[in-house]
Amino acid sequence: MRIRHEQVLDLQHNLLRSHAAGLGEPLDEATTRAMMLLLAASLARGHSGVRIEVVRLLIDLLNAQLHPIVPSRGSVGASGDLAPLAHLALVLIGEGEAWYRGRRLPGAQALAEAGLQPLRLEAKEGLALINGTHLMEACAILALEDAWTLLHTAEVACALSIEALMGSHVPFDERIQRVRNQRGQQQSAEHLRRLLINSEIKRSHEDCPRVQDPYTLRCAPQVFGAIRDALDYCETIFVRELGAVTDNPLVFPEEGEILTGGNFHGQPLALALDVLALALTQLASFAERRIYLLMGPHDWDDQGAPLFLTPEPGLNSGLMLTQYVAAALVNEMKVLAHPASIDSIPTSAGTEDFVSMGVTAAHKARRVLALAQQVVAIELLCGAQLLEFRRPLRAGEGVERAFALVRAYVPKLERDRPPAPDIERLTRAVQEGVFLQL
Repeated sequence: MRIRHEQVLDLQHNLLRSHAAGLGEPLDEATTRAMMLLLAASLARGHSGVRIEVVRLLIDLLNAQLHPIVPSRGSVGASGDLAPLAHLALVLIGEGEAWYRGRRLPGAQALAEAGLQPLRLEAKEGLALINGTHLMEACAILALEDAWTLLHTAEVACALSIEALMGSHVPFDERIQRVRNQRGQQQSAEHLRRLLINSEIKRSHEDCPRVQDPYTLRCAPQVFGAIRDALDYCETIFVRELGAVTDNPLVFPEEGEILTGGNFHGQPLALALDVLALALTQLASFAERRIYLLMGPHDWDDQGAPLFLTPEPGLNSGLMLTQYVAAALVNEMKVLAHPASIDSIPTSAGTEDFVSMGVTAAHKARRVLALAQQVVAIELLCGAQLLEFRRPLRAGEGVERAFALVRAYVPKLERDRPPAPDIERLTRAVQEGVFLQL
């Protein structure tokens, strides 16, 4: 549909108003700021046909800590994140709503209080502001950083469980990893070996008759390595997108051409975000099975593990319910792990006939991440409690440091107490990267 030349400027503002149809709870501050920065960076690369004033105002908003209120739902991840970006861009023209100095204000008032002037958009600028993958990418890059932290912490929790359960260290031998030729597996095994070095517990059961450990102990390098490789793939995709121009059409001033394409399509991010959710679900499911083992004794091994990790089973239920909670969290994660990117619902009268659903994938991945952090916190809690029953033997050097960190947040369980506050404290420690030092 052609627009008359004299209507082009009105069209830019109408695009923002008509596309601001998002619903749901507002995005958090970190995601909104990341979205604003990614939009500014994409526009600044010179292929979107916008004035420098547009980029400058986005940067001014960031520096003033003036954040548009952006509903979290409403993007199908193709033709860009249209609805969320429209809500963001409305503030640039003095409309919409924004957070400023702790208050929710009309966009015009927020700009005025920050000493900033609204824009009168020129040709192409409204479209450029809403055509891009910036919400998907903001969610992706923030989730990825936390996912790497969680993987490292999960390996620490696993090593703690290995020692508490008096597992064999043989499966982590460098020679076994070398002949598999999987880089992620080799890296995870090397981390486990560092954590387990100089273990008195290992030496104490070198002559035990057990033939082999359960897979959740023995196959830790293989499973963690696969998750590590999945995160490497996600990082490759997400980092590439950091340097992308995802507008349409694109301006190539050197050649004097304007080209229409599909860089706004979110499929690369959507697929990677689904992989991220799958990988983190595997991580948590793996941890939950070790939590179950920590509740011992089991047929495969006794080794003096008290039932439900309490000195007085029967009178006290100990940490029994923490495994129930982990199971419930993992069940929810398995539901959320269903890929969003395999779905497509045509939009725009059939013109946009295949969409990525990338923002749905992003929201799911972040929810899965939050649940997985809680599951790993539960394993840390339970592993440290069982390690108390192995004293006076000392675990590997890295495990002992992990144990000390757990005890800095949670005391030893002597008799029944509500475990929820302990899980919450350790979850915060996981989120803050406390175990990255190991």
